[in-house]
Amino acid sequence: MTAPDFLDEPPRGATLTDYDIKHLKLYVRLLDADAEGADWCEVVTILFGIDPSDDPERARHIHECHLLRARWMTEHGYRDLLRRGHH
Repeated sequence: MTAPDFLDEPPRGATLTDYDIKHLKLYVRLLDADAEGADWCEVVTILFGIDPSDDPERARHIHECHLLRARWMTEHGYRDLLRRGHH
């Protein structure tokens, strides 16, 4: 699997972005991995195509920021998604 195009840090804010919509599948996979207790190093390698041993700080930052945004989606962002008519 080829890693999707992603930013080191997803856009922040109180509204859903095009970036969020483009990365919904990634967010769901991050949430699933987190719920299963997967090691973040393995997750960032599989989902982002990043070897954490090359740049551990960047790798952890990318993982944590995207996981936080994924959690935001489950609490707030999904409302915007529903309003836009995405299912």
